Amino acid sequence: MGDRDAQQARTSAPVRPGVPGDPGQAGVIGIGLAAVLTFALAQGSWEWFAAYIGATLLAVIVSFYRLPPWAPGLRSAYAQSLVAYSLVVGLCVAIALAPVLQRSTWLFPMPGTRSDCRELGRYESLRTEAALGDLAGRDRAALAQAQDSQSHDAVADCLASTTTRWLPLYGFGAAVLVGWGALSIDRARTRRDADPTAPSPRRRG
Repeated sequence: MGDRDAQQARTSAPVRPGVPGDPGQAGVIGIGLAAVLTFALAQGSWEWFAAYIGATLLAVIVSFYRLPPWAPGLRSAYAQSLVAYSLVVGLCVAIALAPVLQRSTWLFPMPGTRSDCRELGRYESLRTEAALGDLAGRDRAALAQAQDSQSHDAVADCLASTTTRWLPLYGFGAAVLVGWGALSIDRARTRRDADPTAPSPRRRG
């Protein structure tokens, strides 16, 4: 009876988040990577729904993923989990920022590229006018609308492709910041827990 009770207690013991071997950790990371990479490989302009997807995945990963206890060494479980966690968070941040980077001149200036994309938009407008020139004598409003639509799509696709090329840099930068911050916090917490003379934080009453 004692052995059976002990075995049941071991099997029914809850698994703490962040403990190595927790299947939920790999599941969260895998779902985040699959969803983000699927959307990142999609063609076309970066729309605001990408920001929603990136922010949602970021919230899921931050809420449900916990790093294991800090341990020294590059081959430790903590180091491996920290690298995976930082890269996935950086990727989600990059996806969430992509629509803003594409449209914001102060966050992502790229002045030469933006002027080239505008020239491409004017070229597409002229091409549309040449292809639909017979509409000028029938419906000038329809022709102008078609020109604006083609020009807008050309500029958006041009800016989106340039933004995609720069996204790895933004994602890697975010990953470095996240990794450095998490490492600093975990090391400080480990040292505080190991030092019995360290003052404990006071509770605000």
